[in-house]
Amino acid sequence: MTREIKISTYSRDQFIDITREVDEMLRHSSVSDGLCTIFVPHTTAAVTINENADTDVRADIIRELDKTVPHCDGYSHFEGNSAAHIKSSLIGASETVIIRDGRLLLGTWQGIYFCEFDGPRNRKLIVKIMEG
Repeated sequence: MTREIKISTYSRDQFIDITREVDEMLRHSSVSDGLCTIFVPHTTAAVTINENADTDVRADIIRELDKTVPHCDGYSHFEGNSAAHIKSSLIGASETVIIRDGRLLLGTWQGIYFCEFDGPRNRKLIVKIMEG
């Protein structure tokens, strides 16, 4: 089963918790054991798994990424979004989560996040749920 999640972002850098949407897709599938792959088909966005209990963690990650890869640093790319391309490459375009007994096998404090680095924009993620 392959589905899309549509996302509208509202700021240049943003982490959006998509765990509930992915879990909902899994519940509507017949897969009880397998894999769930989340893929971002954008070069200035990413997906990651991280803490979902304290929103300060997301803010801290964004702040540290901005220190490491500043928005304006004399990049050659003419569109002015080189930092977003670099951040996307550092975080990554996909995550895979194990499915066991019809549930995403995430840790107690883990959530799945869409990472926007060049917003605001309308985006999508592709989610593939596979038996196995």
